[in-house]
Amino acid sequence: MKNIILFLCLICACHGFSQSNEEDDKKDIQAVLKAQRLAWSKNNIEEFMEGYWKSDSLKFYGSNGVTYGWENTLKRYKKAYPSKDHTGKLSFKINDISKITDGAYYVLGEFHLKREVGNASGFFMLVFKKINGEWKIIADTSA
Repeated sequence: MKNIILFLCLICACHGFSQSNEEDDKKDIQAVLKAQRLAWSKNNIEEFMEGYWKSDSLKFYGSNGVTYGWENTLKRYKKAYPSKDHTGKLSFKINDISKITDGAYYVLGEFHLKREVGNASGFFMLVFKKINGEWKIIADTSA
């Protein structure tokens, strides 16, 4: 009987630890998104891009097709949002953050831009991966 109780306690402890890690992961991912929101709203696209994986393997799927790589994604953003009037103030509504596997999550949400050249809104799905201890966006689908 002692062994059964010990076994059940271990299972409960492991389950609680797993949930705690997932909650920490989600908070860390939300912190990346908050930093991006603040950077964007200051018209600092380079700082906004710090949330993305700095790799040629980064994928951005937008209305004009697929953009490959961090540098190309930065160029795309700078071309599409050339001034503070275009970047405006960014807000997010996060609809879901779900674990894919250890070290990877997807985020579903909505973005809203309040700006001088006209407001804009849309939807996104991001894939986050923990790389060298940091959460980075490795794929972004925005429309």
